[in-house]
Amino acid sequence: MHILVNGAAHDVCATTLAQALDALGYRRAIVATALNGAFVPTDHRDTTALAEGDALEILAPMQGG
Repeated sequence: MHILVNGAAHDVCATTLAQALDALGYRRAIVATALNGAFVPTDHRDTTALAEGDALEILAPMQGG
C-alpha cells in the first residue's frame, strides 16, 4: 500500500497504524502519531485502519528549553 510518512512516499505491507509503525522501524519508539491530520492515541493504533494514500505523521518528543 502507498502512504505518505512525514511527507515522503512509502510502500508498506500493513493494514493498521501499529503494523505500519513496526514496518517503518518505530516498534519500540516513543512517538506521537497523526493520520490524515487527526491525532491517534497509542492505545488506538492497533485498531486504526490504513487506506491507500493516507498521510501519516510520526513525531518524536524533543528535549531542551
